[in-house]
Amino acid sequence: MFTDNTLLITGGTGSFGNAVLRRFIGSDLREIRIFSRDEKKQDDMRKRFNSPKLKFYIGDVRDYQSILTAMRGVDYVYHAAALKQVPSCEFHPMEAVKTNVLGTENTLEAAIACNVARVVCLSTDKAVYPINAMGISKAMMEKVTVAKSRSSNTTVICATRYGNVMASRGSVIPLFANQIWAGQPITITDRSMTRFMMTLDDAVDLVLYAFEHGRPGEIFVQKAPGASIGVLAEALTGLMGVPDHPINVIGTRHGEKLFEALLSREEMAAAEDMGDYYRIPPDLRDLNYDKFFDQGEIRISQAVDYNSHNTNQLDVEGMQTLLRKLSFVQGLLRGVQVAPEE
Repeated sequence: MFTDNTLLITGGTGSFGNAVLRRFIGSDLREIRIFSRDEKKQDDMRKRFNSPKLKFYIGDVRDYQSILTAMRGVDYVYHAAALKQVPSCEFHPMEAVKTNVLGTENTLEAAIACNVARVVCLSTDKAVYPINAMGISKAMMEKVTVAKSRSSNTTVICATRYGNVMASRGSVIPLFANQIWAGQPITITDRSMTRFMMTLDDAVDLVLYAFEHGRPGEIFVQKAPGASIGVLAEALTGLMGVPDHPINVIGTRHGEKLFEALLSREEMAAAEDMGDYYRIPPDLRDLNYDKFFDQGEIRISQAVDYNSHNTNQLDVEGMQTLLRKLSFVQGLLRGVQVAPEE
């Protein structure tokens, strides 16, 4: 489906943009456009890949004209541009709105105006039952995605939702490793706190699946194992040969949950099990309010959400098996200090 076509990646210099690019750089795409704000990261990427396929566009999804300029002549879009750090979004919630909500609106409007064939938007488990500004902005991003898909004419707009991406920039695994290297105690919030565990390759597989199978307004979720933070810390210290390294429990931080959900109870009632994935259909109800006030769903009452507590739980050995797949951890095992996954 990508033969001789053009792909645009918004937020293309981030962890997901880099992962998608690595997968696509050897494909038969004619051109891959990287759209982002950071000229330094773009220059680093230009030198690292050194490919004539790559074209770079400086801009911001907050600025409709800049994304429209980059969108002309594009066939496929992977929309990954976002503010994703929970603390920064908590202190600057309107900045999260401008990038995650209004930026998505601009990206989708530009895609529709330029007759793009397919757009896949990137979301997060924090959008389900959101309690922090980052999750709330991503939940609104999903609503914008579904709403735009209803009137997008020939442009197919869908989304993917993922859990924690292991060893990505700003994540807990590089933090733990740095604390161990510095001889400091590992700081964890709550040993029983659980999260979904995904690799960047898993995330890219999910994007490819959505590009191939997505219909307007659908959200795709990859099934993923979960693990407690205590198990993760024990698995990492064991792999690094310091099983008795001290651990400091600091308590749950502002905006954190004990566990995350990838599908709400309402979504699970309607979701289609695709094997390795769940497909969440869009809510296609119109503004006939009788359907909201007078009609219910028995299946919703019987459903249970899909969260990091009730998914398949990894023990220390299983967590170590998953950790060994990461290039970051492979570097640790060789005694090399490796940068987080790009």
